[in-house]
Amino acid sequence: MCSNDENSLLSFWLTNKIVEVLDDEKELAEKKNKLLHKNLLKMSKLPERILSIIEELIDQYQEVDRYNRPWIIGFSGGKDSTVLLTLVWLALLRIKEDNPHATLKRHVYVVCNDTMVENPVIEEYVSNVLQIIQKAAKEQQLPITVKTTTPQIEDTFWCCVIGKGYPVPNNSFRFCTEKMKIKPTSTLITHQVAADGEAIILIGTRLAESQQRAKSIQKHNIKGHRLSKHPLNPNTYTYAPIKELMLEEVWWIINAIPSPWGFDNQILYKIYMDASADDYECPTIVTNDSHRSCGQSRFGCWVCTVVKEDKSMSSLIKNGVEWMQSLLDFRNKLVENRNVSENRSETRRNGQAAVDVTGHNMGNYTMEYRIQLLRELLTIQKDTQQYRSSFDLITSQELIAIQVMWYRDGNFSTTVNDIYNEVYGYDLQNDNISLQERLLLEKSCNNPAHYSLIQELLALQKNKVLLMKKYGLQTDLEARLDNFIKG
Repeated sequence: MCSNDENSLLSFWLTNKIVEVLDDEKELAEKKNKLLHKNLLKMSKLPERILSIIEELIDQYQEVDRYNRPWIIGFSGGKDSTVLLTLVWLALLRIKEDNPHATLKRHVYVVCNDTMVENPVIEEYVSNVLQIIQKAAKEQQLPITVKTTTPQIEDTFWCCVIGKGYPVPNNSFRFCTEKMKIKPTSTLITHQVAADGEAIILIGTRLAESQQRAKSIQKHNIKGHRLSKHPLNPNTYTYAPIKELMLEEVWWIINAIPSPWGFDNQILYKIYMDASADDYECPTIVTNDSHRSCGQSRFGCWVCTVVKEDKSMSSLIKNGVEWMQSLLDFRNKLVENRNVSENRSETRRNGQAAVDVTGHNMGNYTMEYRIQLLRELLTIQKDTQQYRSSFDLITSQELIAIQVMWYRDGNFSTTVNDIYNEVYGYDLQNDNISLQERLLLEKSCNNPAHYSLIQELLALQKNKVLLMKKYGLQTDLEARLDNFIKG
């Protein structure tokens, strides 16, 4: 038991601690208010061209709309999406400043597409930024919500390539964009934002970014209107507020305007500086320390095989991120081995013949090559985890789903768990057939071959619950039985 003196001292200490915490919170709130005022003051000093974009955003946000269609901002964490969100944020602050009692009725969703194979450096940065954005929006009482989308398990890159045997993407076979970005966003819009798809998607594309981007913007642009029809969702519109900005203006905004959500933009600048290839030296334009430009490096999936060369990853390695070398080597091997006949089947997944006139196989990847890819990927993951212990190149859910796909493709000899155990030295957690079921099978089956067959059929049936698409199970079971009878 504490004495009265001890209780008094404890009470005094606790009171001081509470006062300190309250003072810290008060100081933090004052700092944030100063940052807001600083941003608002800076707005009046912005170049006319940038101010006009903010004014346009304000006008578009306040446009009479009986549905108050929500805005969706695709946020990758890169320079363009950061600038787009910055200007939208400043527009909302200006509306609040001009009319403190006004209600911001139109909701803004900051949506990040996590493809599950993002560049690890930018992925870590984006994860931190999104947390700060959500917290700052709540503190500043802005109608902004952060959402992160991921592909369905059977649509992930590794489930498609290692599980189903899809050849890695190229310009003529680009399954990744549809499965890993478009579908998750469309699902988010219809399931969480607006059931009828009534929404406006703000995009950070710019005319000066590339000829292809310029053509895409102009193709869907409606003359005299800010909004364009979305090419896939009939009730959805797109809006490109920063399409006229030049690269130097993008970097001016990042360097000269403090992040309204309180993040240090110099971290983003440093990432771009480390990732800039030789043809975009950093800084490229300097008028003073706050007007630096850092080229136009592009970040994407670390396994992207559509581009000829991953310049940003190569530059990151040259600038000290050496643990990514094994990732780059693996990515390059995926490209080199894509069309090797020995790695491809004679048929596609639908059974259609896929051999050209020269006898070259052009079907999906063989099971042997898929097994090889998984073994190499897990080995690289294990080596990488020596530097980044929390980093997974492939998730446990994907590994289990790949096993399901291999079962359905008739492979029961080499399992995912066998390969995992070979690399890591211990088993992958999985819902295997229970001990009770195995004992019952042993008593029921006199023939060991029958025991193995029933195990395989049970594995096919039990694992179907892991996938969203369960069709074809009956066909798979019948095919396995046919193979057993013929064997």
